[in-house]
Amino acid sequence: MTAVAALRREYLRLGVGELAAAAVFAAVAVPVAGRLATGPALAAALAGLLAVLLHAGTYWLLARRRIPGGRMRPREAAAHRAVRATSALLLVLGLAGIALWWPPGPGAALLCLAVWLFGVAEYVNYHLVRLAHPPHRWLDGIRRCRSPRLRRDLQRVRS
Repeated sequence: MTAVAALRREYLRLGVGELAAAAVFAAVAVPVAGRLATGPALAAALAGLLAVLLHAGTYWLLARRRIPGGRMRPREAAAHRAVRATSALLLVLGLAGIALWWPPGPGAALLCLAVWLFGVAEYVNYHLVRLAHPPHRWLDGIRRCRSPRLRRDLQRVRS
């Protein structure tokens, strides 16, 4: 397999994986919200996470089409920037929603906070600092403080 084919395959795996994760979170949230009586707090926490996961999956699938060596077009970059801002807003509103509709039980409250924090971690991973690294190199990867691929692609459009 050529390097280009391997990279296209990896981007496909990443894109489909993020979209599948969004679908699983959404599907699992409905019965869990009912069982734990989270009220609207879980939906508030989930909104930002789903936005980030859907954006990430879409990004990888679009980036796959640019291989080898193609640059993101300005319109695509503008769309990614708009979704990035929307995701950040949904995360802020999600935290406000959790606070406003604080679940009655500690388990439900912890679940809502954990889902929201996972959304924040995914946002950081795609837009600020790469957090996803292989387990055996995770600490070293975090120390290097690398820019995420999406961020680098957006910066290349400006130059």
